[in-house]
Amino acid sequence: MTANEQSSPAPSADLSPARVVDLFLERIEACDVTGAVALMAPDCEYDNVPMGKIIGPEAIAAALRPMLESCSEIDWPVSRQVTDETTVFNERLDRFHLPHGWVEMPVTGVWEVRDGLITLWRDYFDEATYRNQLPPKAGEDVG
Repeated sequence: MTANEQSSPAPSADLSPARVVDLFLERIEACDVTGAVALMAPDCEYDNVPMGKIIGPEAIAAALRPMLESCSEIDWPVSRQVTDETTVFNERLDRFHLPHGWVEMPVTGVWEVRDGLITLWRDYFDEATYRNQLPPKAGEDVG
């Protein structure tokens, strides 16, 4: 079983929206993409605001896997989180340990959860903050 094919319990409508989001984040940190997207509704929208929208767990998993699998460690600590009946807002520092070192991005996430499944995941972050932490590509001018 690979890291992205770990066995994770199925979601439950009995879980609060905050707990569903917390479980999702725990699974991402464990590089359990299959388990993370199991917490999503079939028509879930992932809006990675500076980069665009993706619809559906399979497409979201396909987008997440290359990034997450390139990391030796993932850490998404939440510094603040508020919730109501269906919506969760959180402020996080998404940290990815890549071959050249850590990349850290402040992120604000907006989540909608219905019947124990994530229907919307929207992340706001500054793409330049991410890109400026990556090593230059071969032949790229760094001056």
